[in-house]
Amino acid sequence: MEMRYARSFLVDLKSLEPAAYQQVYDFVFIEFGKKGLLHCLPEIRQLDTEGIFYRFTLDNYLIGMEVRGNIVKFLRVIPMPDV
Repeated sequence: MEMRYARSFLVDLKSLEPAAYQQVYDFVFIEFGKKGLLHCLPEIRQLDTEGIFYRFTLDNYLIGMEVRGNIVKFLRVIPMPDV
């Protein structure tokens, strides 16, 4: 599985506090890189009918991604909104 990272994802990641940055970095770049399985993602949700856009949660952060064949592109990482 090939992984790509949108500029918006990298900017979001860079703006996180150090502890959150390290947690998201380790998960996305190391753990997911080794496993590469979508069903292993915590609380993954499909966002569209075509099955291209997904989001999952990692502690208090939402991570958005695009899946096209064997290419996974991480799009955003944002704090969980207060509801």
